[in-house]
Amino acid sequence: MAEHISGARLVTLPGADVSLFCGATETVLGEAEEFLTGARHHVESDRVLATVLFTDLVKSTERAAELGDRRYRDLLEQHHATVRRELARFGGKEMNTAVDGFFASFEGPARAIRCATATRETLRGLGLENRAGLHTGECERVDGKLGGMAVHIGARVCALASGGQVLVTSTVKDLVIGSGMQFEDRGKHTLKGVPGEWQLFALGG
Repeated sequence: MAEHISGARLVTLPGADVSLFCGATETVLGEAEEFLTGARHHVESDRVLATVLFTDLVKSTERAAELGDRRYRDLLEQHHATVRRELARFGGKEMNTAVDGFFASFEGPARAIRCATATRETLRGLGLENRAGLHTGECERVDGKLGGMAVHIGARVCALASGGQVLVTSTVKDLVIGSGMQFEDRGKHTLKGVPGEWQLFALGG
């Protein structure tokens, strides 16, 4: 058909999909745009380097059962206010909030670590124990939100932390060399859904 249509061009795409737009939408649209305009518009994904911090309260279900719904809700409000105050103090940006946890981003790892430790100490004064996980890497930014593998890694690291522990990847540890922060080796770990093994370190003190 292409040989018999003036100006037509045959393009063969890989795969065995019946529908042209099944699994190859961007490729098809790119070919059509190039055919019609003579050029293909290339859009770079918005990627930024950031340190992600995840925090989570420890034994929150047990504490809720101990205090009752109303008193525990009041305690959670104090928890949220504490975390947000420390985020503002250290230049962190709140990205998402769960019932008893936070996801925040920072421009640098040292500020994120200091925020995590300050939050830990303040929460202890309220009788609460939390844990924190940090990683630094390139993140995808869509509509002001961060996503991508770096975010998943930060969340997995937090899940492995013990109560009161600030756990970081080797990337974070290496980036804050010279800051005076001390770390304890916590060995290599497999992070669910993340390729390879990851060396993790706990902030000393």
